Amino acid sequence: MAIILDHVSHAYEKGTAMQVMALDDISFIIPDGQFIGLIGHTGSGKSTLVQHLNGLLAPTSGNIYCDGKDIHDEDYPKKELRSRVGLVFQYPEHQLFEVDVFKDVCFGPKNLGLPPKEVELRAYEALKLVGIEDEYFYQSPFDLSGGQKRRVAIAGVLAMKPQVLILDEPTAGLDPKGRDEILQQIASLKKKTGMTVILVSHSMEDVAEYVERLIVMNHGRVLFDDTPGAVFAHYEELEKIGLAAPQVTYIMHELNKAGFAVRTDVTTIDEARDEILRLVRA
Repeated sequence: MAIILDHVSHAYEKGTAMQVMALDDISFIIPDGQFIGLIGHTGSGKSTLVQHLNGLLAPTSGNIYCDGKDIHDEDYPKKELRSRVGLVFQYPEHQLFEVDVFKDVCFGPKNLGLPPKEVELRAYEALKLVGIEDEYFYQSPFDLSGGQKRRVAIAGVLAMKPQVLILDEPTAGLDPKGRDEILQQIASLKKKTGMTVILVSHSMEDVAEYVERLIVMNHGRVLFDDTPGAVFAHYEELEKIGLAAPQVTYIMHELNKAGFAVRTDVTTIDEARDEILRLVRA
């Protein structure tokens, strides 16, 4: 399902002395099947933006279309929208509330009015997709590790069989191993299902490694919208707004300045390795 944002703005405390423009005239298209990264400093509008994509927030002005229909039309089925556009919040505790893991993941499809067998099948498949073993199914979700809680929260959204999966800082607070496991699992899900994935992150290395399109937010506006390589070429401008490029990009720039004819649009370690090997073998 394609999502179109057409001149979307959102003001908090509109009309008061405390008014803040969280989104300011945002327009872009999210086509089917893309892996998109969304980055920006704290307060740039990232979380506000993603909450507009499934109708949790309504724009102050502008329109949002899914498959050509305005999601804020009176007759638009919001319940259906939220099953098709799944949002996993930064803190999994905000989405976990049942007495055990399996019941928690059953909650979404059960609310769709599906037969009990279909609900349980979806929950089982979703838990397996995110790598949760059977032994954890009947434990309290609050007894799990941080990484496992995030997997369960993702499974609860996947059980709705969304066409778009939005993950708001899914690796926040995890150690490097847990972060890598979660991101690899997300990449695997993307490959298996073909769904659209939108990854909100503060990690430049993470988005460089996994996404094909990168949107940079600054003060409620889109500053850049391009491939990671093209966006990180503007590393000096990114630094001015409190962001940066991946560390490997800086290394390649320094090598280039030192007289080594390497590409400077490299954003991942694998790309850097290949580029340096190419230079050595030339």
